[in-house]
Formats: sequence, structure tokens, C-alpha cells
Amino acid sequence: MKKITTYIFVLISIVFITSCNNNVSDKKQNQEKEETKSVNTQKTSDESVLTGNERIVLLSTDFGDIKIALYDGTPKHRDNFIKLTKEKYFDGLLFHRVIKNFMIQGGDPNSRNAVPGVMLGDGGPGYQIPAEFLPEKYFHKKGAIAAAREGDNINPEKKSVGSQFYIVQGKTWDDETLDKIEKANNIKYSEKQRNIYKTIGGTPFLDGNYTVFGEVIEGIEVVDKIASVQTNKADRPVKDIKMNIKILK
Repeated sequence: MKKITTYIFVLISIVFITSCNNNVSDKKQNQEKEETKSVNTQKTSDESVLTGNERIVLLSTDFGDIKIALYDGTPKHRDNFIKLTKEKYFDGLLFHRVIKNFMIQGGDPNSRNAVPGVMLGDGGPGYQIPAEFLPEKYFHKKGAIAAAREGDNINPEKKSVGSQFYIVQGKTWDDETLDKIEKANNIKYSEKQRNIYKTIGGTPFLDGNYTVFGEVIEGIEVVDKIASVQTNKADRPVKDIKMNIKILK
């Protein structure tokens, strides 16, 4: 369950997000020079799609707090996240999968009180959420919040897992690579989106394949701190990183 699908472009080999429990093939990519900048996503306001009416949640960790806006344009994912937060579903769960210059992932209920070193990533609430792809508006820039899912071979509709999510750290990209990603994923980036990927960074190879349903509005430096922790061979942090989430708005 929740195995990762490897997606190969002409010059790069990357791994799409799913709820982990696999050997990550883009570890080499994530060991490239650390180009990702610690820039708050509020500085991407030229591309902002925030209306001011979004639901806001606060994700707290020992590394600090991350304030997240949930997009109105992805109501199924927004409402599900709010429902689970009200139920305190996320409280005490771990960031069970962390890959520097890629993303930090959590939301597996099996991670609550999990034995150290045990591989995680198969858990969920027992349902899926239909995909809500809007890459022309919501894309995998640094700080994006998106839903994990099972691979295309068993999930051709690309439905999201009910509870697992990831926060993008990513890296910066050049025009040549962005051109290839556009062609491979059949999408077209605006100049502003391109500029964000070239200067602030993200994971553009996931666009159009995983539902982006929110973004960090405060605390991106906390994402960077978590992304830098020591992990084992399964990308689980050696020292557990627990989360608690509450609704602010």
C-alpha cells in the first residue's frame, strides 16, 4: 500500500510522492548541492492565489510552528483536512518520511507511538479522495501542501490517500529542465511560476500528478529544519518528530 511510483524524464529520474514504505530512488538527486533557499512563501505574492477567506491551520512541532492556508479551490481535500483536524487525528503522528531538498511527509496513523526504526507509510483512514488537479493555480512551489497517494499501477485515477500529506521543500530548477517537465506532464507554466521554480524552488515534476491543496504562509524555516534532520535508510528521522494540528480559522 502507498508504494512510490518512479517517473523518469529524459535527463532526470525522480520519485513521485506516495505514502512511503519503499527505497527512494532519487536519493542521489537530493544530495545535489543545496540550492533551496529559506524564503517564506509569502514572498511569492505575485503568484499568490490566496483570497483571504481560506481555512487556516497551525501545525506545531518541537522545531517550531507552521501556519498553513488551505485552498478554496480544492474543497474535498480542504474539508477532509479540517474534519481530521477537528477529530485530533493528526495529533501525536510523526513526520515519518523526510528527504532533504524534496519534502517532509506525515499523516500515517500507524506512526503514533511507533517503535523506533519501524518502516511506516501504509496507514490511513480507510478511504481515498478524488484528485483535484489545478496546476495552473496550485503548483508544487516550496511550501506547498499536497496529498500523498498510491501509485498509478493500482490507482490510475490518482486519488489521494485520506490522511497522508507532504510539505514541499524542493530545490531550484532551470528553464531547460522545466521545459522537459512541461512536455512530460502535459502542463504549461506561466512566467511567474517559472520564476518561482528558478529562484525559490519546489518539486515541479509532481505537478498534475498529486493534488496541491494548500501552502505554508508562516514558518517555512521550520520545514527547512525538519528536512535537514538525520534519517535512516527508509527516510524516517532517527529522532521522532511529532506533530499537532489545530484550526485557527
